[in-house]
Amino acid sequence: MNRLERIAVIGGGSWATALVKILCEHRALPNSEIKQLDWWVRTEEKANYIKSNRHNPDYISSIEIHPDLINITHDLKAVIEHADVLLIAIPAAFLEKSIGIIPKKLFQGKIIISAIKGLVPSTKQIVGEYFTKEYAIADKDILVISGPCHAEEVANEKLSYLTIAGLNQDLARQFAQLLACRYIKTVVSMDVKGTEYGAVLKNIYAVAAGICHGLGYGDNFQAVLMSNSIREMKRFLRNLTDADRKINHSAYLGDLLVTGYSVHSRNRTFGNMIGKGYTVLGAQMEMKMVAEGYYATATIHNLNEKLQIKMPIMDTVHQILYEDKSPASAIAKLTEKLV
Repeated sequence: MNRLERIAVIGGGSWATALVKILCEHRALPNSEIKQLDWWVRTEEKANYIKSNRHNPDYISSIEIHPDLINITHDLKAVIEHADVLLIAIPAAFLEKSIGIIPKKLFQGKIIISAIKGLVPSTKQIVGEYFTKEYAIADKDILVISGPCHAEEVANEKLSYLTIAGLNQDLARQFAQLLACRYIKTVVSMDVKGTEYGAVLKNIYAVAAGICHGLGYGDNFQAVLMSNSIREMKRFLRNLTDADRKINHSAYLGDLLVTGYSVHSRNRTFGNMIGKGYTVLGAQMEMKMVAEGYYATATIHNLNEKLQIKMPIMDTVHQILYEDKSPASAIAKLTEKLV
């Protein structure tokens, strides 16, 4: 039985829009496995705008949307009720607020696919654990999408790679085939927790890279920062999960590099503004987008108070964002701890 016939994309941001583009193209193919495709956005006004103007007015407006291939709506309850697969691309900080009004019983029997790269703030859980514990979704019915893949490059159809992680490898492979196209290559993995936590951590390190760039550090230092970041990530993942993983895989090192270096990275952009002297609030207001690394820093720091893993880069970002430490002095101290 094909469990991927009715898919709903939940979220109206850049990554949701890019995923809509990919799935619409698949649905347009002859004999497509997708029989129903829904897209939930936050307001009726935005849904109507996209239907009429065929693009998202707020994110990646260059992507053409085809209302004949996808149902665009602000009715979240109806979308969840009628879908088999919920592809969720809401910032982690707003996940509970967005779906909390929906009766939990409507989630039963659904496949949850997380395109979220953050921790749920109130529970400090990765998204897969959150749905397992709070919504009783079976582990085998949870998939995770990880990069390296910027939505902006998907819009321009530049070759990108995605990793689909899931304990149910048949399901992971089936969904990976739906995303695969001439500009998207896909691989599957069983390291669900590792890919989720890796995606959370790389946003923190991208904030660090941005702060250093804003302070005037050059490419030589950025290379040292990134090499130390992947070792820090490896230590954290090794202590948290015992999965067999290669940390130089694109889902870990690749995602870290693209987020740490790319001009499309909102976390690097956010950090760059902090390094240049913006306050956290000032940077958030000017960006008008969510930098997941800001929220991830607080939750990972809290989690590590119990684990006590050596994480000097994460600690430094936390000092700057949450302890009012001077970016210049905090990074100067960090440079003495890197190798």
